[in-house]
Amino acid sequence: MNNTLYSGITVAIIAGVSLLLRGFAFIAFPEGASVPKLITRLGNVLPYGIMGFLVVYCLKDAHPLSYPYGLPQLIAVAITVILQAWRKNSLLSVLTGTVCYMIMVQMIFV
Repeated sequence: MNNTLYSGITVAIIAGVSLLLRGFAFIAFPEGASVPKLITRLGNVLPYGIMGFLVVYCLKDAHPLSYPYGLPQLIAVAITVILQAWRKNSLLSVLTGTVCYMIMVQMIFV
């Protein structure tokens, strides 16, 4: 099987699965039907849990005893927290923190 056909089949499978997963919510919870309390609770709790998980994941490779002592990670987290507290915009906060981190590890803490 050549690479083009293999890539096309892969993209088609991924698109099909994505379409099914996106459409599942509309099938499982039709308009006008009440959403189960468990789903509502998960919708309220999961964003905080995911952010906590991401913070732990991002800081797991920080080595405080060797250069750069985890400074890029800590500075990026501080920027993200400050922006989130100030602007209340998760996309802006996470994107800015990520860009600042990448700039620091690629240009400043080399």
